[in-house]
Amino acid sequence: MNPKLFIALVVTVLIGGLVALAGSQGGAVAGGIPVFLICGIMAFGINWLAFVPANAAKTEKYYDLTGSFTYLSLMVVAAVLSAPLDLRSIIIAVIVVIWALRLGSFLFLRIRDDGGDQRFDEIKKSPARFFLTWTLQGIWVLLTAASALVIITNSTRLPLDIFAFVGIGLWIVGFAIEVISDRQKREFRKVSENKGRFISTGLWAWSRHPNYFGEILLWTGVTVASLPVLSGWQWVTLISPIFVAFLIIRISGVPKLEAHAKKKWGDEKEYQDYVASVPLVIPRPPRG
Repeated sequence: MNPKLFIALVVTVLIGGLVALAGSQGGAVAGGIPVFLICGIMAFGINWLAFVPANAAKTEKYYDLTGSFTYLSLMVVAAVLSAPLDLRSIIIAVIVVIWALRLGSFLFLRIRDDGGDQRFDEIKKSPARFFLTWTLQGIWVLLTAASALVIITNSTRLPLDIFAFVGIGLWIVGFAIEVISDRQKREFRKVSENKGRFISTGLWAWSRHPNYFGEILLWTGVTVASLPVLSGWQWVTLISPIFVAFLIIRISGVPKLEAHAKKKWGDEKEYQDYVASVPLVIPRPPRG
């Protein structure tokens, strides 16, 4: 394995392990092992197991579906091993399950219809790079779900309060934005004259990436709901929405899509005007 890939792999697993240990403080234990830590191990383990057949077939078709399955598995295991749960924990577990089912099925169907994901065209040719990609999905799941896990596994049980209501409200708004923007883009692409064009209507007139804004907002909501139950090293789980925003805006989501769009439509005046007038992520009402 390339030394750089090996270092990236080690650092990824190390960060995941440290966050899992920090989130475990004061939490439920099963068989002498903190439940949060068990979930951390599962996050990587599920993706490593899925890598084996995926690498053999050189396919990424089940990558997003595996990510969704990982979220679902962590929520179920955390809830079962941390029972009895309070209302805050139950609500958070349910909304994460709803989000994972919706996004996982949406992305799987998109890849099925498109015949593949171009992001993996070169990556899947290298087993080492492909394995790192599955490992990154493991830490993606663990860190984004960290706030939800700390709520569910926490030994501190509190009645619903202003933090819970605000957090759940933010989640609802974020989830709605993500669902609506995805649907608008899907319906836009179904129209024959829109083939090969960029969408600039609906929520896409407010933001160039409204679906990503929705995702950042909903995970922020989960973190807000977790604030009253945090103590000690558990505060490390506040990295959840920060990690989501950083990865989406600076690493894997927005930069790649913006580069692709610029390459495809960058010379068009209509696209140049769209970029100049519509914010990158955070929505703003259309001018005029």
